[in-house]
Amino acid sequence: MKEPNVSVAIMSGNEIAFELYGDFECSCNRKRISGEYIAKYENDTISISDGSEIYKIENNTSFNAVHIDSDTFLLKGVLIGKNFHWQQKENQRFRGALKFIVENGVLTAVNVLPVEKYLTSVISSEMNATSSPELLKAHAIISRSWLLAQMDKSKDIIASNEEYESEIKLDDELIKWYDKEDHSLYDVCADDHCQRYQGITKLVEHNAQAAVLTTRGIVLKYDDKICDTRFSKSCGGISESFENVWEPVEHPYLKKILDYKYDPEEYDLDLRREEAAEKWIRNNPPAYCNTTDERILSQVLVDYDRKTKDFYRWSVEYTQDELSVLIKKRSGIDFGKIIDLIPVERGHSGRLIKLKIVGSNRTLTIGKELEIRKYLSESHLYSSGFVVDKGEEVEGVPSKFILIGAGWGHGVGLCQIGAAVMGEKGFTFDVILLHYFRNTVIKRIYD
Repeated sequence: MKEPNVSVAIMSGNEIAFELYGDFECSCNRKRISGEYIAKYENDTISISDGSEIYKIENNTSFNAVHIDSDTFLLKGVLIGKNFHWQQKENQRFRGALKFIVENGVLTAVNVLPVEKYLTSVISSEMNATSSPELLKAHAIISRSWLLAQMDKSKDIIASNEEYESEIKLDDELIKWYDKEDHSLYDVCADDHCQRYQGITKLVEHNAQAAVLTTRGIVLKYDDKICDTRFSKSCGGISESFENVWEPVEHPYLKKILDYKYDPEEYDLDLRREEAAEKWIRNNPPAYCNTTDERILSQVLVDYDRKTKDFYRWSVEYTQDELSVLIKKRSGIDFGKIIDLIPVERGHSGRLIKLKIVGSNRTLTIGKELEIRKYLSESHLYSSGFVVDKGEEVEGVPSKFILIGAGWGHGVGLCQIGAAVMGEKGFTFDVILLHYFRNTVIKRIYD
């Protein structure tokens, strides 16, 4: 197998400002250009302008770097952390080709580049330069595995010629998950929905380059197939199973893992049971990801992530008015006054797979975990692993709701903070990987 290229959607809009540094060859006419431009999509036409002339280009036109290691391009106002609490815009610089496509009626800028160059940026974007070498190597391998598995999945979906289903909608139930169906015109996006990718913006003296080079072409395999290696910030002590978060397909290597060296005493670890989940979430059991060590946290959490201090155990409080307005805004459904939030089904980590929202106007069961998190926050709730306390009731209507929760993210696969702690304790990258992805094989598939 040769190293493949990957196409990454960076940003979308009716107008995109960009700069080309060096020599870039246009795929439509082979002319070389450089400088500052604005790309626009209007009246079903894509055009670019340098301020003096306007050029029409076709859909899928790319501007290819003549010298990939030295020629770069800059995209202005890239939105990162979309719909999350750290959402912001920044200018980002990239290597490789810049391609413009039309998707859902707007212009999208896509970066096309070799997988290993992409991974160097991903590890730099997800991890801090101070991270332990073993953590960086482990993350390089799972990021590579996840990416190649997604590319294989796209091929399978196209070959099957079947529509990808990601929603189950009934009168009293809405179950939805978010995954590969969102990206059909490119391989992955650049934000947390896939993997953070911020070009070469974070590449200054970063140990990620050495980690990617050392592990070049290495992936995790199960049953001779590249593993769909997921990861999140903090599992909350126990990791979740894949099928409880995304499509109902079981992966033997993405199952419940206790994120510690031994079972904690006095806990029932079957967190699918409500009583066990209540005790686990309301308390502070030992786990690799249960740390407040800023030096370790800084390895995994970049500046805007570190605004979050209470990721392992957290709480959010809403008044009745705040919650009813929020749920209506986020769901588009007028539930009226919120009477109750009832756990219907939990996964192995205690995360809710299904939650019943009981309102004075409407009752609806929702899932899976990201849909629950979207309904209950202006951005995304830290996780769906929570229990609910209600305030004093007036005529059967609670005055407030307190969500007491555990973990940050979906909790499937590698726990980034847990892995950082393991790396700090001296565990090697292979031990870290085989802790989170049981019964897998570490294998190099290209040089």
